[in-house]
Amino acid sequence: MAMRTCLVVLLAAGEGTRMKSAHPKVLHQVAGRSMVGHVIASSREAGADRLAVVVGPGMDALQAEVMALAPEATTAVQSDRLGTAHAVLAARAELDRTVDDVLVLYGDTPLVTPQTLSRVRARLAGGADVVVLGFETPIPTGYGRLLTDQDGCLLAIREEKDASDAERRITLCNSGIMGFRGATMLSLLDAIGNDNAKGEYYLTDAVEIATARGLTVVAETGDENEVLGVNDRAQLSRCEAIYQARARAAAMTAGVTLVAPETVFFSFDTALSRDVIVEPNVVFGPGVTVGEGSRIRAFSHLEGATVAAGAEIGPYARLRPGARVAAGARVGNFVEIKNARVDEGAKVNHLSYIGDAEIGARANIGAGTITCNYDGFGKFRTVIGADAFIGSNSALVAPVSVGSGAFVGSGSVVTDDVPTDALALGRGRQAVKPGWAAEFRTRRTAEKAAAKKRD
Repeated sequence: MAMRTCLVVLLAAGEGTRMKSAHPKVLHQVAGRSMVGHVIASSREAGADRLAVVVGPGMDALQAEVMALAPEATTAVQSDRLGTAHAVLAARAELDRTVDDVLVLYGDTPLVTPQTLSRVRARLAGGADVVVLGFETPIPTGYGRLLTDQDGCLLAIREEKDASDAERRITLCNSGIMGFRGATMLSLLDAIGNDNAKGEYYLTDAVEIATARGLTVVAETGDENEVLGVNDRAQLSRCEAIYQARARAAAMTAGVTLVAPETVFFSFDTALSRDVIVEPNVVFGPGVTVGEGSRIRAFSHLEGATVAAGAEIGPYARLRPGARVAAGARVGNFVEIKNARVDEGAKVNHLSYIGDAEIGARANIGAGTITCNYDGFGKFRTVIGADAFIGSNSALVAPVSVGSGAFVGSGSVVTDDVPTDALALGRGRQAVKPGWAAEFRTRRTAEKAAAKKRD
């Protein structure tokens, strides 16, 4: 099958009015990726080498998303919504080109796996002309039923309103996803009529047309959760929950410890190595990689960050895009790291902001330290050398560098570079006035008593 060509026609023209959103439905995200992005990724993994996405009028944001994810894709506009077959035919220019397999997928069905799509393609490679992806469910109400003969060949798809009592008891249901042999697909689509109550052209009618022509039509089965379609926010939430359950199970199977799995949330591309420990209530945004043996402590949020082996993050830490934490480094509670490198063995233990910076190996950043990286117009960089010690409550005003082994005294505001092994103090000199406090208390007590007496 590796030599077979494959076109995916991805239907994404639905407005999603039940989402009650200003955005196209398929742009809503599951695990940090748009629903249409999930389907595109699964299509590629299943070996699709061409992609045609059918969108609705005025969906410029959706077209931009498709081009960003799949620059090789073509888009077609379905101006009138006249059914699924009509939508597929909007991509006729692509269907006219020679192809072995055509898969018809939906942008609001983001959980379908590449393994299942590969099984559909395998049935086409084995001689089927049409493959319908079905699923078994104990509660089939509302779904079209797949009617098969004793040999397992698919005879028809019966919508529930048209089904007999016996047919309604069938638990094999239609997901909507279909595969076609490219050589016969267009002739099937062109034969579909609209003699029905809605006057629409239904892709499912291709099954009976193909059967009447003596073509081979079969059903392939997928998991019910895989083919969950999203039409409203509640279904989007359910889809997210299913994805997260999958991701947690996969992480633990791969050797990751999740102390409280149900409280940890992954993005589509989260990569955790073996022996990583993740404590409760951790959120991984897109673009996170965590190296072997690291520990992500409770209530931390990571996005666009790389954590090397043996590092420790949190609790209550935030790693923003561009954060790179080296092996054995420590980022502690209420610390925020943004576009900064924390080198091997360095420590940023508490209550600090490190942005646009480089922290050298084994450097120690005291509590309350901030890198002042923004002047209202531009961002500037702070460089702290290896083995440097930054005292608590210091402000490093970028651009500035602190040399290796240097010390910055607590409470300093550093505006000039600090040489290697130097001590920098950037604070007012302390003044001590003996007896001042006692005199102050006596005076204020007398003033308070006098005021009370006047009242």
